[in-house]
Amino acid sequence: MSKRSKQNSIRWFRTAVGTPLLLVAAALLTGSLLAPAAAQAQVERDPAKVVGPGECAECHKDTAAIWRHTHHFATFREMPQSKKGIEIAQKMGLRRIKEGSLCLDCHFTTQIKDGEREPIAGISCESCHGAGRDYLKVHSKFSGKKEGEETKAEIAERWRKSEAGGMIRPYMMYRWAKNCYSCHVVPQEKLVNLGGHTAGSAFELVAWSQGEVRHNVWYNKGKSNPPADLNQRRKMFVVGMAVELETALRAVGAATEKATYAITMAKRADIARKRFRQATQLIGGGVPEMASIVKAADGAALKLNNKAQLDAAADAIGKATQALVNKYDGGGFGGIDRALPPESQWKGTPEK
Repeated sequence: MSKRSKQNSIRWFRTAVGTPLLLVAAALLTGSLLAPAAAQAQVERDPAKVVGPGECAECHKDTAAIWRHTHHFATFREMPQSKKGIEIAQKMGLRRIKEGSLCLDCHFTTQIKDGEREPIAGISCESCHGAGRDYLKVHSKFSGKKEGEETKAEIAERWRKSEAGGMIRPYMMYRWAKNCYSCHVVPQEKLVNLGGHTAGSAFELVAWSQGEVRHNVWYNKGKSNPPADLNQRRKMFVVGMAVELETALRAVGAATEKATYAITMAKRADIARKRFRQATQLIGGGVPEMASIVKAADGAALKLNNKAQLDAAADAIGKATQALVNKYDGGGFGGIDRALPPESQWKGTPEK
């Protein structure tokens, strides 16, 4: 790629990352706009297995302190009182925002109490790391010893059991990124078309993970809260684009009518695949998984009544993204450095 082409790619990236999701052009709207089901949230947590942020805070005190200064924490109190939230709930036939999966899936952490699903907090630990009932004690007990006394084999077995119990650890970038995008790309068609909810936020994984929600405090005992290193940010940038593309394709395939949701999701998917194609060119030819993602995305028509093809493309993208997460550390992704969101664009200010 020529120097001028690279400069044009960077400028396009910087524009596309923050572009509001407007209505798509007519060229993206061909098709009968019929599909069998609405998209569903993919957040990996079962309310019957949720232990609540208080349990996590018993050990992760510094992390919990950071969380209490975030919008994720504040949504529990503020969102049910917001004028827009109340308007949307009324349009959807809900008496209260804190009832029904439409709002609970993404805005709250919930538990099952007396057979009913009940919100107990805003977006919290288990929203990202998975419901904790089956891994909380396993991951925190140091194999029955004191911290620092385990053998390497015991540590490995403890983490294996924790992951088997549903724990999503930081290195599992694809899975926790899926949790982010499953809500920041709204998974409910009627919520948008009927309720007037936005179809999604201008979410980008690096900018939104390195701002106020950043909590890299465990391994330094709360002494500092450093950002992810450059290689990790490179990797996050690529993975985030891939997951956004996968999520948007599924949303287009699941939409049922030619209306705001389908149009906006088609626009988002089109922008996402163009951005990913540009990223692949900037990084070069040494990442075949990225080429596979581009091929899968380009082979799916952004029209409704095309669920099978769009889901197949999304499945292929998900498989390739997981392989990319497992194989690369970001060290070879330097071609996208100038496209990475600078600190001035990170979402909010982190504590510490």
